Amino acid sequence: MKKNVGLKEIYLIVRKRLWLITAIILVAGVIAAITTHFFMAPMYDATARILVNQGNGKTLYNSNAVQTNVQLVNTYSELIEDPSILNKVIRNLHLNLSAKDLQGMLTVTSNQDSQIFSITAETGQADLSVQIVNRVANVFKAQVRTMMKVDNVSLLSPATVSESGGQVSPSLSKNMTLAVFLGLLLSFGLVFLLEYLDTTIKTEEDIEQKLGVPVIGVVAHLENRDRKRKKTDGKSDMTTRVGRSKRGRRFF
Repeated sequence: MKKNVGLKEIYLIVRKRLWLITAIILVAGVIAAITTHFFMAPMYDATARILVNQGNGKTLYNSNAVQTNVQLVNTYSELIEDPSILNKVIRNLHLNLSAKDLQGMLTVTSNQDSQIFSITAETGQADLSVQIVNRVANVFKAQVRTMMKVDNVSLLSPATVSESGGQVSPSLSKNMTLAVFLGLLLSFGLVFLLEYLDTTIKTEEDIEQKLGVPVIGVVAHLENRDRKRKKTDGKSDMTTRVGRSKRGRRFF
């Protein structure tokens, strides 16, 4: 016969092994904190913003020119990560990286129908992130002028160390939250697994569920009462003997 588990049974199971759940959650949190603090390298990012226009203030507000610039943003977003640009950045900054490695450090983002897009570099040093993202923007601007024969790229806001996003990873709070959540799932799974594997009979309900027959009688455990009765009988015998001894002394 299968045991029906309701909210009451779940509450009793959790309460019985609450210490195990708490211990697993605490251990998971401590491990996450130690790993984050001692074994994860901090990462810093820096962002530069680039404006795409025609280089002439009059054409900036022309609807056709604006639409052309918006379409160019998508092209420029792909061009900026091209190895021809990244290799020049690597040589200029004397980086011990490949174009693919540098590409993995860069993120290009743009908004829909916008002439502005952003370049973000993420490295293990804040000043290095700033140098890389600014150099990529400058090399890209020069490369567009050479390759496409247009001067429609402007560095709107270069990255600076003071204005950079700072440390972006690892996040102690996020790692701790994730560790606590995983510890909670693991502890609950372990608690219910232990309860499922526990086949010992402890209550009358367990007998009914294991054997499928009702319990018609229960024999109480009287060991403590028997011991108290023996002790009481022993004291009574001793009192009787003492009384007799005292009365005997009176006669003599």
